[in-house]
Amino acid sequence: MHKLKVGVIGTGNISSAYLNNGKKFDSMEIVACADLDVERAKAKAEEFGIRGCSVEDLLADPEIGMVINLTIPQAHAAVCLQALEAGKHVYVEKPFAVTREEAQEVLELAEKKGLLVGSAPDTFLGGGIQTSIKLIEDGWIGTPIGATAFMMSGGHETWHPAPEFYYQKGGGPMFDMGPYYLTALVAMLGPISRVTGMARASFPERTITSQPKFGQKVQVEVPTHVAGVIEFAAGPIGTLVTSFDVKGGSTLPWIEVYGTAGSMLVPDPNNFGGTIKIRRSGSTEWTSIPLAFQNTENARGLGAADLAKAVLTGRKHRPSGELAYHVLEAMHGFFDAAEQGAHYTMKSTCNKPAPFTLGLAAYCLD
Repeated sequence: MHKLKVGVIGTGNISSAYLNNGKKFDSMEIVACADLDVERAKAKAEEFGIRGCSVEDLLADPEIGMVINLTIPQAHAAVCLQALEAGKHVYVEKPFAVTREEAQEVLELAEKKGLLVGSAPDTFLGGGIQTSIKLIEDGWIGTPIGATAFMMSGGHETWHPAPEFYYQKGGGPMFDMGPYYLTALVAMLGPISRVTGMARASFPERTITSQPKFGQKVQVEVPTHVAGVIEFAAGPIGTLVTSFDVKGGSTLPWIEVYGTAGSMLVPDPNNFGGTIKIRRSGSTEWTSIPLAFQNTENARGLGAADLAKAVLTGRKHRPSGELAYHVLEAMHGFFDAAEQGAHYTMKSTCNKPAPFTLGLAAYCLD
């Protein structure tokens, strides 16, 4: 099978992982990268032995069939629309878009053009979450009845070289990290029927303590501590807390899933591997479960490669636009519920992504 030629737009921090891992998949070949700063794109391209160019040149290239959109969240929808108008399939970093309206516009244009659109995160395709999904489906904890998920952090201004956008519209802990947790939960438990929540911005201003912007002040425009409750269509009830305000650290688990026959500790959904532990009903001990799937290291790009495989074969892609939109709507739903003091009933739904089959080698999708 030939490889789909792919171009990357946006050459910031995360682009190196995509460009490095892109060489390992049999479904795509990254041939070019572009940025508003063309010189930065050319420097990144030289590092990875591909072509660096302007965004306009990349979109005009008839050989490029798919775009990986790695721009900042505020530009996600606009760049996706540009790429779709140029006749390219699109895979975009999370969040899918800043607003529900922007995301719907992307989905509608993709359908009109007969093109595929997908979105990060793709960590749910890693060995950790895929093994968790299989354990649930095989009945190791019985019928799922609930879940808890926690992303507790002190904020990105202590380590990120340019953390300002994390505190602007489209940022905050829910839009930055919530997609990892919600996507993993939906992949394990199915779509969401309604949510409710509360949110606050605990600190109106942040001081950057990382380089090169040490000492600069950042005005906070978004909630930085968000607590939500989730009702899944299949019945389980979940709790999700995301925070940039936990200055003293936390011992809470990333995700736990509770069933009628036991409990399961799920690995960090921001990573591809991790440790799974199960405690069955009647037991007093947690048992570590070996991962049954590959892709346990940093395999960012799996989602883009899965979309490329779907383009080439006609099968459905796992990190679909419908899944990403469902997650985006749930995140907005927490804030709508917080503002209105009510439950938010989901208007969208999605299918659970098809799980991987056992025995696949690393970086293989089928």
